[in-house]
Order: sequence, then structure tokens, then C-alpha cells
Amino acid sequence: MSIEHHDLVHELPEHREKIHNMKMSNAHFAKLFDEYHVVTKEVEQIEKSGVPVSDVDFENQKKKRAQLKDQLYSMLVS
Repeated sequence: MSIEHHDLVHELPEHREKIHNMKMSNAHFAKLFDEYHVVTKEVEQIEKSGVPVSDVDFENQKKKRAQLKDQLYSMLVS
């Protein structure tokens, strides 16, 4: 099974430079960015491992990742 990577720069390549600048200048953005990547790694590990996990838990992790991405995107375009 192929795992799709969801790192923020891959998801929003048009904002690559602004993502970098915001990580360096905005502590709240940097915190959300780090949290997004932790959740993303957890989701990708679950997908790779094939270890049974509750669908509810897995879906909650994916929803959390989407919410963080939405928050980060909002900060990038504002």
C-alpha cells in the first residue's frame, strides 16, 4: 500500500516561502506547524504498520490533522 505524505509544504507548495517565514517569526504558527507534523507522522505510521486500530481513533487523528491544516492555511492567507 502506498502512503501519501501530507507534510505541509507538500500540501501547500505555493506557500513554501511563507510557511518558512511564519515558522521563524510566529511562535503560534510554529507550534501548530509542529503539532500538525506530529499528528501527520502518527497517521502515516498507522497506515504503514497495518496494525489494527479503532476506526474512530484513526478518523479522529485524521480530523485533527485537517483542523490543524485549516488553521495553518488561514494564518498563511490572512
